[in-house]
Amino acid sequence: MKKATAPKTKVAPKAPAKPAAAPKKKVATVPPLAHGVGRRKKAIARVWLRRGSGTIIVNGKDYKDYFDTDLARLAASTPFRVLSIGNYDVEASAEGGGLPGQADAVKLGISRALVAFDESYKSKLRENGLLTVDARVKERKKYGQKAARRKFQFVKR
Repeated sequence: MKKATAPKTKVAPKAPAKPAAAPKKKVATVPPLAHGVGRRKKAIARVWLRRGSGTIIVNGKDYKDYFDTDLARLAASTPFRVLSIGNYDVEASAEGGGLPGQADAVKLGISRALVAFDESYKSKLRENGLLTVDARVKERKKYGQKAARRKFQFVKR
C-alpha cells in the first residue's frame, strides 16, 4: 500500500527586474512657433515647430531611432531638405497606422507647420508635392461580401 504524500507545489522563479526605461527626449522649453497636423492612411501626426538646431523628435525619440528604414527617415526630413533650412526643432506625436504612414504624416505636419509660420515657404513646398494629402485609405468591408470588393463565389447549379 502506498503512503499518501502532500502534493508538491511549484515555486515560480522570480522575473528579472526590468531596466528603467530611458526618459523621453523633450525639445527645449522654447514656446512653439507653429503647429501642424499631418495624416496618411490611418496615421496622424501632430507637429510643433520651435527655433533650434534642426532636431526632429517623434514620440520622445530621435526620428533616426524611431523610423526603422532609410526611406521613412528620408520622408520625415524632406521639408527641411527641400527648403535648405535647418534652424527649427520639431517635436511630433505620431499614432496609428504603421511607421511608413507615420513618416508621411510627419512630413505633411512639418510642411503645414512651416507654412503656418512663414507663408513664403508655401510655393516651394507646393511645387514639390509636400502640401498634398495622400488620401488613400483602406476600403471598408461591405455587408454580404467576402471583402471590400470581393464577392462570394457564384454557383450556377
